Amino acid sequence: MPASELSEQNYRRIAFINWALSVPLLLIFAWPYYFFCNSLGISKIIAYPGSIIFALPFMLTILHGHVTTAMGALHRHHYYKWLKGHPFTYGVLFHPIIISTRFRLSLVLFSLILLIAGFVIR
Repeated sequence: MPASELSEQNYRRIAFINWALSVPLLLIFAWPYYFFCNSLGISKIIAYPGSIIFALPFMLTILHGHVTTAMGALHRHHYYKWLKGHPFTYGVLFHPIIISTRFRLSLVLFSLILLIAGFVIR
């Protein structure tokens, strides 16, 4: 008999896949910002944090999409509720704020502000 999509085993599987995808996705989305900073001559002190902040919203969007695909749009809140119950294990990186588009857009804007600031002070 197949496991239910609302089982703890499925939640753990989704969490492990999200953790495994986190670093590769972060690197994939961070390198364009870093190379753009490098071509403009912006200091690495600003380029590294800026590239990570720039990549985070894209990574979080993909991971949120993975949860939506795995659970379905109607049931993904169960997964995020389960993560709240495991804040120091499975839920460390995936705080419920990641489903907020406003938060992710503010990260992109903050990274662009860092880019402008780095360009001005170079």
